[in-house]
Amino acid sequence: MGSAEDESTGAGSNAGPLAGIHVLDLSRVLAGPYATMILGDLGADVIKIEQPHGGDDTRLWGPPFVTTATGRESTYFLSTNRNKRSLTVDLKDPDERGFIEQLVQWADVIVENFRPGVMDRLDLGDDRLEALNPGLIRLSISGFGDDGPDSRRVGYDLILQAEGGMMSITGPREGPMVKVGVPIADLSAGLYATIGILAGLVERASSGRGQRVSTSLLGGQIALHCFQGTKYLIAGEVPPLSGNNHPTICPYGAFVAGDGPLVIAVGNDAIWGRFAPLVGIDPHDARFETNDVRLENADDLEALMAIGLATRTVREWLLAFDAAGVPAGEVKTFDRVYATEQVRQQRLVWTAEHSTLGAIELPGSPLRYGRSDVSLRRPPPTLGEHSEEIRADFGPASANHD
Repeated sequence: MGSAEDESTGAGSNAGPLAGIHVLDLSRVLAGPYATMILGDLGADVIKIEQPHGGDDTRLWGPPFVTTATGRESTYFLSTNRNKRSLTVDLKDPDERGFIEQLVQWADVIVENFRPGVMDRLDLGDDRLEALNPGLIRLSISGFGDDGPDSRRVGYDLILQAEGGMMSITGPREGPMVKVGVPIADLSAGLYATIGILAGLVERASSGRGQRVSTSLLGGQIALHCFQGTKYLIAGEVPPLSGNNHPTICPYGAFVAGDGPLVIAVGNDAIWGRFAPLVGIDPHDARFETNDVRLENADDLEALMAIGLATRTVREWLLAFDAAGVPAGEVKTFDRVYATEQVRQQRLVWTAEHSTLGAIELPGSPLRYGRSDVSLRRPPPTLGEHSEEIRADFGPASANHD
């Protein structure tokens, strides 16, 4: 990696596509902060509001923590809070009311993931926000949705992976069912929140008006069902656990070579014709000639594949498959993923100079633009790191300190 300036700041390039957009982030934990981090990566100025004592819940989520001379930092918090400024404000303090209203008027976007009714109790309900700032895009993320019988339930990721069906299709075919290895309910809600915000900003450009946008962890899980959802809704089939194999394509999954696992994706019959001879199978065998019969005879096929795959190492198979035009890959652990030349060349790791940790590396944005910059301009902040700076910018109404 080069220096932070070389790799992360995009020095000399154009501003991000959201440069000039102001985001007031009242959210905490993951779904909301993930969405606002994406907006920050795209150039928006994001002010993260945190409670004076403790801040975002994820500041205490660990281990691992990284200990410094002034305290400790949670790697979980660091994962979703770059490109933001941290401001400590007690939203319930009446002495802060004028300052809070200034922040609302400053913002183009406000993001919150409180339980239903909390914003109203803070006198920041939808009507009040619209009165303060008619052009404001108001994004709300909840666990189960704005209304309905489950709307007041607490929606942690694990709960929604279970109740949203994702766990029921994840895990080895013989069980048990398991959750996805990352908080996919939170992350999907954050991604849909970002889409909603961006579309709201586009619509505002023509109407001149803001509006309320909402999404939920439950909604995000349903959206991710994709073909598994239509399999049930249209065909009436409840999808089972599918393990590492694809439920409708064969062979398409994880297999074992002579020295370890690899994945193979025979996505059509033309690829099958190239793949089968390599592992010692007749591509015209009536049991396997087309995808539908391969699915019917998957156990027989996998038994024959196991014999053939055992004759070479993963590396040897990858070379052979690449030469034949057969999609395949190695199963890599994170240490090997982050060490690959492709990940580094694609700038998928960003370097930041943190105020207490020094130089740190973070997973970078997957987005790249032809003219605009997507970059790490600010490291994840310490609690209240920018409070003095922001209050000074807003003048007398912000003078009350935590």
